Amino acid sequence: MADRSEIANRVEASDDGTRSLLRTGGWMLVAGVLAALLTATVFGGISRQGPHTNAGWLSLMAALMCLPFGLMLFALGAAKWLRNRRIARTSQH
Repeated sequence: MADRSEIANRVEASDDGTRSLLRTGGWMLVAGVLAALLTATVFGGISRQGPHTNAGWLSLMAALMCLPFGLMLFALGAAKWLRNRRIARTSQH
């Protein structure tokens, strides 16, 4: 039978935000890639001076916001997931 502190540690570990970081970061990356693809194809493309249409500029701004922030969130979630996995392995032995 597990004591209360062990159960509390399991509850804290299962709700430490790792899943939320991975999910949010992944969706932000998808949104950024989709916005970049739309800028390059549907919204008139990009030249040396930038996109050709207003929708292209808006889509480019969305891509340039979503890609770095989504990558940061996803990397943080992946690091936390790896840390939790390492802790779980060491506690089993």
